[in-house]
Amino acid sequence: MSLSGIAVDHVRVEADKPFDSITKAFEQQLGRFNPEVVSQSVASGEEVEKVRAKIEAMVGSSGLMLFQTSNHGGLLHLAGQKKRAIQYVVGNPLIAVQMTQHDIKAGLYAPVRVLIYENPEGKTCVEYDKPSSLFGQFGNPKVTEVAAMLDRKLEQLVAKAIQ
Repeated sequence: MSLSGIAVDHVRVEADKPFDSITKAFEQQLGRFNPEVVSQSVASGEEVEKVRAKIEAMVGSSGLMLFQTSNHGGLLHLAGQKKRAIQYVVGNPLIAVQMTQHDIKAGLYAPVRVLIYENPEGKTCVEYDKPSSLFGQFGNPKVTEVAAMLDRKLEQLVAKAIQ
């Protein structure tokens, strides 16, 4: 086993806009990933371009799609707290493969996670780790270049959600 440390750039945006408005605007920009469509297409031996087209059809206006959500606020109910917080797992398999083809370890961070929550002051916060800092640890310029593009997509997604 080996152990190494990395520096991660963490993004936190605070907005006065209500939680429900931000989460709705965030979600409206995302497509929905359907893993069954992809796995069936690959298993049936469909041509690569047909599989790629099916994935492209799942992409939202942000260039990203939603893989999963977790209601972290609901879990805090177990601790006697009433808070709203949703973790989003977002990405795009076509972007991920642009990185993993050069370094499979990039799969550790793709798709990425975004947390939207209400802070104690009632403001809505959006937080995520900047992909270029996560993927940059691999020292592969081709991976880092794609990760920088992912930085921009996330920045635009969040900016539109909070405006």
